[in-house]
Amino acid sequence: MTIAETPEETPVQTAAPAADETLVAGAVAVAEESPAPTEPVDETVLEEEAPLSPFDLPGDWYVVHSYSGYENKVKVNLETRSKSMHMEDRIYEVAIPMEDVVEIKNGKKVTVPRKMFPGYILVRMHLDDDSWYGVRNTPGVTGFVGSANKPVPLSRREVERFLGVKEEEDKKAPRYKPSWEIGDSVRVQTGPFADFNGVIEDINLDQSKVVVLVNIFGRDTPVELNFEDIIKN
Repeated sequence: MTIAETPEETPVQTAAPAADETLVAGAVAVAEESPAPTEPVDETVLEEEAPLSPFDLPGDWYVVHSYSGYENKVKVNLETRSKSMHMEDRIYEVAIPMEDVVEIKNGKKVTVPRKMFPGYILVRMHLDDDSWYGVRNTPGVTGFVGSANKPVPLSRREVERFLGVKEEEDKKAPRYKPSWEIGDSVRVQTGPFADFNGVIEDINLDQSKVVVLVNIFGRDTPVELNFEDIIKN
């Protein structure tokens, strides 16, 4: 007796459910509206494209003379005049070079900002007849430094020295600018020579010390003191 072979069962193919056309259309619309991912900005490139120093900005830097003590007012006058004469495309910037100096006030060291060049202002501009006239005739301006009719712009070294970024060492140690000089009469405020009068013989800015000739027992004796130990008579 032969057993009849039973045919293998063929798996039933189940049709995939039809996609919801509404959902598909919505997904396509969202994909089209979604912005393409943007690549991260390379900050290094931006830094390289930025001006490396004030010298690299448009125009040249010129020195303008003004009345001493009126530098800030003249700066405002120049900026206002540039706008009123519609010369912003030729007179770009007005700057007053500043520096930090250390002074002795009430026996203590105090860091204060000071003008590097009292009576002078820097102007970044494209020099032509109109811009020259606009700056030269601004109230408070007495003239350009250099040739009267054709001023000479500052060099890169000068611009970066006056307006460039200071070195870290300079930021940590502001320059000391004493209010007295060699030969000035001073009075000692502290220590064993307090209330003695003397004359400054030497000044050491690096160590913040002075040598004062103090009259002791009828003889001038050199005494080394700190800046904060003396006050000008």
